[in-house]
Amino acid sequence: MPRVLLYTSPGCPDCAAVRRYLDTHGVRYEERDVTQPGIAAEAKARYGVRIAPITVIGDEALYGTFAEQKPRLDTLLDESR
Repeated sequence: MPRVLLYTSPGCPDCAAVRRYLDTHGVRYEERDVTQPGIAAEAKARYGVRIAPITVIGDEALYGTFAEQKPRLDTLLDESR
């Protein structure tokens, strides 16, 4: 499984949905809170967006709502198994 990085913000329902999805599928991930100093700027510099959730799997960054991310999450997880 490639490295998984999840940018989230407190109280974000889509962030919680991505987190639940990854947990349900047994995916280990590192979580970064975009409300912490420098984290939103890091996300913007690396991936061009700073609004959570941003899910990074290997070299691919997904952003948008959980519903928008889910089809690609399904594909990437299937490919990595």
